[in-house]
Amino acid sequence: MARLWLHLCVCLQISGFCTNLLLSQSPEHILAQTNNKTEILCDLKKEHAGVYWYRWSQERQMFEFLLFSNTLGKATYGANVSQDKFSVHSSYSLHISHLHASDSGTYYCSASQSSQLLLGRGTRLSVVDVLPLPLQTTQAPVSKKPRRCVTKTTAASKKGPCSPLIWIPLAAGVLLLLLSLVPIAYRLHRLRRRLWLRIHRQ
Repeated sequence: MARLWLHLCVCLQISGFCTNLLLSQSPEHILAQTNNKTEILCDLKKEHAGVYWYRWSQERQMFEFLLFSNTLGKATYGANVSQDKFSVHSSYSLHISHLHASDSGTYYCSASQSSQLLLGRGTRLSVVDVLPLPLQTTQAPVSKKPRRCVTKTTAASKKGPCSPLIWIPLAAGVLLLLLSLVPIAYRLHRLRRRLWLRIHRQ
């Protein structure tokens, strides 16, 4: 068992999740309405002892153990987890009923197989009172032939799409976008470490 937690730690700290072709989780994102129900798929390719389901709550900033379902279909639930709300059906898919805003979060399926702890990529569930209206399709405008950048020595080369006044701000915007991802990556690293510490203490 210690080797399993050590492997989980390495996966969380290096790649974020232990991605493996033996386990797949879908979809990546679900937008559902209050009081409805939804389903998250977890597909395993080889033999295993069962499937664990966890949830990361952004509001409470914590991981929650929801349930474990063994190969016989018997489920063991976490503390204060409603059996009427969460259930596991065929293919170990997680069914969530009576949706509420507090059910929003990122759900992960996990399984132990051959001394490895396999983790799904996560499914982000967003529960809202009113679903947004579908976007109306509009006819795409007729595309114009792109203008080629031609090297010129005249003042005209400083205008139009070839002008540095266009490309320099664009490059700066891309750089700022990359820099903004740094604190996000650091925060994810802290969350992964917190999960490892929580599992290790157990």
